[in-house]
Amino acid sequence: MTRKQGKQSSERTIAVNRKARFDYFIEEDFEAGLELQGWEVKSLRAGKAQLTEAYVVLRDNQAWLLGAHITPLVSASTHIEPDPTRTRRLLLHRREIDRLTGLVERRGYTLVPLELYWNKGRAKLLVGLARGKKQYDKRAAEKERDWQIERARALRGTR
Repeated sequence: MTRKQGKQSSERTIAVNRKARFDYFIEEDFEAGLELQGWEVKSLRAGKAQLTEAYVVLRDNQAWLLGAHITPLVSASTHIEPDPTRTRRLLLHRREIDRLTGLVERRGYTLVPLELYWNKGRAKLLVGLARGKKQYDKRAAEKERDWQIERARALRGTR
């Protein structure tokens, strides 16, 4: 594999929040950097991250990631006491933060972390601008997904 081809997308991905796409309509997404400590980077390289209960808040003109769990490695943090669920600052441009603040406060959107991945050696978080789904929306999405599976089976002729 040459350097130009790069790594596969599965090698770049650290963690995915699958539940977010089921619970929310994702209208737009933004790529944000993460302010991390050294032990967190080592843990992310080992793939020890979870986004299932994480969410993003905007406070004091900054974006913060709350509830993301990065499991510390035993050998990575010998001289500090690691906090796996500490609040981490997200790195976004000022214009993006201002725009997101307006949408979240005035129009009732929510910011949801979708995916944690590597981009050019740096950890990035894909943040989705989302609107919550109602229960009937979730049932409709599940029904549509089941229909697509059934249709694919019928077209293959394995039934």
